[in-house]
Amino acid sequence: MGRRQFGSVRRLPSGRWQASYWHLGIRHIAEITQMTKADANAFLAAAETQIRRGSWVDPWAARMLFADWAEEWRTSIVDLRPSTKARDLGYLERYVLPRFGKLELGQIDHMAVRAWVAELSGSGLSPATTTKAAQILGKLMKAAVQAGLLIKSPCDGIRLPRIERTEMRFLDATEVRALAAAIDPRYKATVLLAAYGGLRAGELFGLRAKRVDPLRRTITVAETLVDVGGHPYFGPPKTRAGHRTVPLPRVAAEPLAEHLVTYGRKPDDLVFTAPEGGPVQLNVWRRRFWAPAVRAAGLAHLRPHDLRHTAVALWIAAGANPKEAATRAGHTSVSFTLDRYGHLFPGSEQRLNDALDLLADEASDEAVDVDDEPPDGPSGPENELRARQNPVSIAHVARTPESDTVSDANPQLSDLGKEGGRCGTRTHDLSRVKAAL
Repeated sequence: MGRRQFGSVRRLPSGRWQASYWHLGIRHIAEITQMTKADANAFLAAAETQIRRGSWVDPWAARMLFADWAEEWRTSIVDLRPSTKARDLGYLERYVLPRFGKLELGQIDHMAVRAWVAELSGSGLSPATTTKAAQILGKLMKAAVQAGLLIKSPCDGIRLPRIERTEMRFLDATEVRALAAAIDPRYKATVLLAAYGGLRAGELFGLRAKRVDPLRRTITVAETLVDVGGHPYFGPPKTRAGHRTVPLPRVAAEPLAEHLVTYGRKPDDLVFTAPEGGPVQLNVWRRRFWAPAVRAAGLAHLRPHDLRHTAVALWIAAGANPKEAATRAGHTSVSFTLDRYGHLFPGSEQRLNDALDLLADEASDEAVDVDDEPPDGPSGPENELRARQNPVSIAHVARTPESDTVSDANPQLSDLGKEGGRCGTRTHDLSRVKAAL
């Protein structure tokens, strides 16, 4: 008995062939008819293969309107912070739905997405805004693939505009003092906490009195405040590294302690509140208190987040190493700190240049040694004398019993050759060269 055929084909009055098959108790009829019976059977074979591999997608599912799918996706969001969710939905409403809302999912192909990205870029939107809008569309299309509505996301392989990193702004200690003096006294401590403690705005206005330790001069960042559409939301820091204890210098710790006494905060009270009480709305605070203080201090176009950049710059200027700066700032990795602020760590370029100059001088000395090599070869007495006079260059030539008699006048330099590979010919470790200097 032969294998039972999957699906069936029939010839229409027009002479074309139509394929159909049953799957999960539903009969699926091909939307497109075929010119020949062989083509119709090939369609059935492809559908059967997809079912067997688990990659089959209901062709009717792709006819769902994008706007309907966006609403279904919106109601299924469970893993985003309120502020992140509000931001993503804002991009969806402003940029994605106007273009794709009335289209079926299956009608949105790669070229349609590519043309849309080019249109956004050409409309004057910043690269960051264009990229974020495209990422939101990508999220919805990926979810459609996972839900079995599409075989592949049309956003795959879309090239997005390059986002150029903006130059960070740092204040010096004098400018920080001027800004703290210019702002309303009830928010003086916020300026100093941000500029010397590196707190974000949400961490400042989510800080409670019980997390301030005046004796140890530390604060614990365990809660943040975000404003979503005028409604305050309290939650944990965005990352595990954001949950941290920050040591404070006296310049920030003492005004903070005075603030707690002046305004009589109880342990569960917010340290900084709106003038009328309750949580601070950042947009209102920025317009009502921040902007006037910035103008009064002569610091035009300064953002609250620039004080966080200032804090990292001041830590580095005071001698903090990358690990200390990353820990205080709540960065997830030291590499991020180095990537953003590595150029601020003083002296590293000059130390490297000095070490490179030393190696170049050694190479020059070796060239002179080779030209002047005596007839009796590298193991002769003249070579031993030259080794005593130039203990660094000998590290770069093959070692011989005679070369082990390098002068002990500078033992650090004489040991450099011992760190190399076989015969001591490997290039010096720069840290040891620096230490020898």
